[in-house]
Amino acid sequence: MLQLVDYLIIGVYLIGIVLFGLYLERKASTGIDSYFLGNRSMSWWVLGASGMASNTDLAGTMVISALIYAVGARGFFIEIRGGVVLIMAILMIFMGKWNRRAQVMTLAEWMRLRFGTGREGNTARIISAIANLMFAVGAMSYFTVAGGKFLGQFLGVSDEIASIGLVLLALVYTAASGFYGVVWTDVFQGGLIFVAIIYVCVLALQIATIPDTFAVSIPGTEQLKQWSFSEWSSISPTLTVDLPGDYSIFNLFGGVIFFYLVKECLAGVGGGGGYMVQRYFAAKSDREAGLLSLFWIILLSFRWPLVTAFAMLAIHYGATQGVISDPELILPTIIAAYVPVGMKGLLIACFLAAAMSTFDSIINSSAAYWVKDIYQAYLKPQATNQQLITQSRLASVVIVVVGMLFSYQIKNINEIWGWLTLGLGAGLAIPLVLRWYWWRFNGYGFALGTVAGMLAAIFTKAFVIANLNQVYQEYALFLIPSLSSFIGCLIGTFSTAPTDLQVIDNFYKVTRPFGFWGIVRKNLPANIQQKIQNENRRDILSTFIAIPWQLTLFMLGITFMMKRWDNFGILLALLIVLSIALYFTWFKHLSKEVKIVEDLDL
Repeated sequence: MLQLVDYLIIGVYLIGIVLFGLYLERKASTGIDSYFLGNRSMSWWVLGASGMASNTDLAGTMVISALIYAVGARGFFIEIRGGVVLIMAILMIFMGKWNRRAQVMTLAEWMRLRFGTGREGNTARIISAIANLMFAVGAMSYFTVAGGKFLGQFLGVSDEIASIGLVLLALVYTAASGFYGVVWTDVFQGGLIFVAIIYVCVLALQIATIPDTFAVSIPGTEQLKQWSFSEWSSISPTLTVDLPGDYSIFNLFGGVIFFYLVKECLAGVGGGGGYMVQRYFAAKSDREAGLLSLFWIILLSFRWPLVTAFAMLAIHYGATQGVISDPELILPTIIAAYVPVGMKGLLIACFLAAAMSTFDSIINSSAAYWVKDIYQAYLKPQATNQQLITQSRLASVVIVVVGMLFSYQIKNINEIWGWLTLGLGAGLAIPLVLRWYWWRFNGYGFALGTVAGMLAAIFTKAFVIANLNQVYQEYALFLIPSLSSFIGCLIGTFSTAPTDLQVIDNFYKVTRPFGFWGIVRKNLPANIQQKIQNENRRDILSTFIAIPWQLTLFMLGITFMMKRWDNFGILLALLIVLSIALYFTWFKHLSKEVKIVEDLDL
């Protein structure tokens, strides 16, 4: 249990964060550009550090620790579904700069650049805003459950009460300070997260002794899974695994991981959304979009030694004191068992920082969809800055309240994470991809495809997967929403007229994506076409290097903590080779942005 000094440390942290947010209120209240994007004046390292803190969420850390504990090093591949954040490799190479070039505030506002300011663009904009708000509510529910599950173990209160207190605190400083408060508190909280990483990793290296064979628990069954250390620590993926209970959905391992990889690549080439893409809308230049991505990935790689350390300590705990019955409670169990008074309070504050940094990013980025894309765009176009800021804060409150209400229906963190990343994520991914690469795709196709994907994801979750063998549930979650969305995209596109060519021409000149854009590319001078094609070819090649580079970087920390020096040496050599290749194909070209308007003036 916690002692007085632990409560004092936690209290000082929570009060300090709220006061800091209130301090930044005046700077954030100058207008919605300031409130949601920090006036696009923030440095790349600040945005990258903030992104890392937001990605290192408490819920994800609990889920990933449980997977590494129960499945071993191969649990890393399961988290390609979202926890590896593989989308970052694609954002780093080209998608981050494409998003930045649009100079918009939200993904929904972007639709007017792509589809025009008429009925077509407005339809796509409204549907995009609604879809992003729905996803934000689902994500808020997911993170709320995990926060309550963690904090409730220490405070001796119900998970619901703990989660309410945690989310309300995040709401107070986020609503007050906007993007400035989100980013700068994230930077501070990122420092706290690194304190936790260093402490837990050193603790695991000092005390965690893992026997040659051991047993672990699996959610959804009382049956224990037996592992040998060599098999548990192996990073070689297999076609099948043999897991009981809730994790039996991963037993067709090769197929599941393939679908995860396809889904994540779709999300990446679709441009992403939420608080992640908000950082790119706020970036100063193409170069800074690339640098913030690189910094973000490097910082995020330290998460993997952390979750591995928790898994190792949990196995040590199971071998000496009894197997932990619920793998999702590894974090509070290990902290309670092995962390001394004082340091325990600091460590809890560190993980609360991980939770709060995710809450604040979701709250701020999602509120922008209501304010910019619904309230200002259609309900009150002449709204004053003060009215817009007031709406921003009201929207933040509503999103939090609705998310908390939905959280009461969630019992298993891994289950809702799987639905968000595979089901709803796949349902929204297809229209997001087609908008970048196909000139004929129009706003009605986007709207119908998005609606079809959302409805199919909800229908699949509510009615279909309950009647399927657990092994096939992951396939259904991916295939039904994505195919429904694709069909909706085609019907909406071919049953309506193409987007105005002047709109498409302007979009291409601003963004300069690769894909099927010959109808407008051919109108540019040959020298400019060549410059754009050279950039596109470098980006495509660099993407095929960046994805394995990120995977290798993250796995390196796992093998280090497990002391599998054979695997560590192979991964390190591969990382060096990929890094050198990435320097020549991507990094050295960061400042060479094609400027169409300037080139035409020469």
